[in-house]
Amino acid sequence: MMQTMRENTKWIMLAVAVAFVALMVFQWGMDLSGRSGAQYSGGEIGRVNGDVIPYEEYNNTYRTLYDQQSQYTNGPIGPAQTRQIEDAAFDQVVMQHLISQELDRRGIVVTDGEIRQSARYNPPPELQSNPIFMTDGQFDLDKYHQYMSSPAVDPSLLLNLESYYRSAIPREKLFFQQTSGIYVPDAQLWRMWRDTRDSATVRFIAFDPQSRVPDEGVTVSDAEIQQFYDRHKDDFVHTARAKVKFVVINARANASDSAAALDRARQIRSRITGGADFADVAKIESADSVTAAAGGLMTVRKGQVAPAFEQAVFSLRVGTVSEPVLSQYGYQIIRVESRSDDEAQARQILIPIELSIAHEDSVFAVADSVDALAETRKLDAIGQDLGLDVQETDLLPGLSFLPGVGQAADGADWAFHTAEPGEVSTVFETPGAFYALELISRDDERTQTLDEAKQTIRTALVIQKKVDRTMQIARDAIDRIHAGQSFDDVADSLGIEVHVVGPFARSDVAAGLGRMNAAIGTAFGLQPGEVSGAVKADQNVYIIQSISRTNADREAWEAQKELQRQQITQALAQRRWQAYLEALRSEAKIVDNREALARQAAVNALPN
Repeated sequence: MMQTMRENTKWIMLAVAVAFVALMVFQWGMDLSGRSGAQYSGGEIGRVNGDVIPYEEYNNTYRTLYDQQSQYTNGPIGPAQTRQIEDAAFDQVVMQHLISQELDRRGIVVTDGEIRQSARYNPPPELQSNPIFMTDGQFDLDKYHQYMSSPAVDPSLLLNLESYYRSAIPREKLFFQQTSGIYVPDAQLWRMWRDTRDSATVRFIAFDPQSRVPDEGVTVSDAEIQQFYDRHKDDFVHTARAKVKFVVINARANASDSAAALDRARQIRSRITGGADFADVAKIESADSVTAAAGGLMTVRKGQVAPAFEQAVFSLRVGTVSEPVLSQYGYQIIRVESRSDDEAQARQILIPIELSIAHEDSVFAVADSVDALAETRKLDAIGQDLGLDVQETDLLPGLSFLPGVGQAADGADWAFHTAEPGEVSTVFETPGAFYALELISRDDERTQTLDEAKQTIRTALVIQKKVDRTMQIARDAIDRIHAGQSFDDVADSLGIEVHVVGPFARSDVAAGLGRMNAAIGTAFGLQPGEVSGAVKADQNVYIIQSISRTNADREAWEAQKELQRQQITQALAQRRWQAYLEALRSEAKIVDNREALARQAAVNALPN
């Protein structure tokens, strides 16, 4: 075991570093959403309540976030993501300074004894999940203690752990100071439980105001429109919009690439069936770097792998080499070493379906041609010359979807922040496509004028008045029911169908009634057989009659309520912590020098 520990020391140190980053990025409310720090050149990047943020601190945080984002991004990180990473890095260092200032103000410190206690009994989660500290799938504290007291421990690991705890423990104290005292009473827990487990079955008739009240029966004056506009002006904000043309160069593998991958997989299988060692071939040929290092060996559990791969592993005869199996990852060659009912030890070689060299060259050739032509020609002409379909669409901030591309954040960033109408972009790259844009027009966010909003307001007021008129029609129908006519006879006389729905819970969507609205509330307020008054919900009017009710099981709730209280308390604590961090930032005096430093760097880069 000690040999294994020594071999894993580097990995364990990395885990501690990851835990420290996770502490900064996630536990304290930072956003890893992904500008290059290289554009700045040292000095003071900003201030927080007078405290200087050195460039080096910002840049180190930026590089950490950039490297993390790179692990989860297929292909290059574009300008839009880079800007997001820069903003996230700045937000993170600002928050670290604010938290440090709060710790100082409150006198929150950590003692050496607290560090020793935590290091001994509360290692970071990344260490608790390390396989070398596991016994039967559970963290084994004795193994952890044995390792920490052994000569295999690198002194720098202990320093990293101490740094982690010196940062984590005071912040944990601050967290608990801010979130202590949260208590969810039984009445609230019971109401939440009941909302998902009470059920009702009802019959109802729905009056459609649009068909019940003709348009000519409703009038709306200019004065009413003006009054509505004045009261709801904030609702008439015209969202920024960029109208663009675009072309897409598909960079995804095609049928010929899939055939080439299959042919390669068959050749590799032939080498193994011809006598080559599976593990040796896997180390060289498999695209799965994690299992390749172990000769393709992996543990396969039912329900945790791709269905095609799972089916092959649990149907293949132990010791035989499978034909290439197609899954979402490509073609896999499999040999099962051992197997129980739900788990198997198997070796695999993954051959991904990738662009062939010829296909890739042709894709890059088209992309390069678009890039070159974009300097002098419009997109329509480029598309005609290269046989590319030119499409047109609108981009909205945060909604940068392009057909054939998916999310086109770099293109949207160009359209909203860089381009002028008529300009053609350079070629942007995503994992599955290249694309280029031409900006046709761009509208900035603004409040609509009264003339622009008048028709929308008129429509809203017409609907409102139709609903009010329909409410009176429904009340007249209810009077007839109270006078002795049956629910069905009244509905039939009005030409309205009686609908039955249920059973449904308070939090469900009830067909024809909607969800969490006045109609649902009314349904649960009725006793079986009782008929409601006129109910207005979601621009419709209803009369509802209860058929049956089933109440939530209170004994079942009592049995689980402490677990429910714990889960809800944790969620409320996180919400309160986030609000506290937001308040810290909103009240702080923050100076951001990044743009000024970037401009200065650009000036310095100009030739003399």
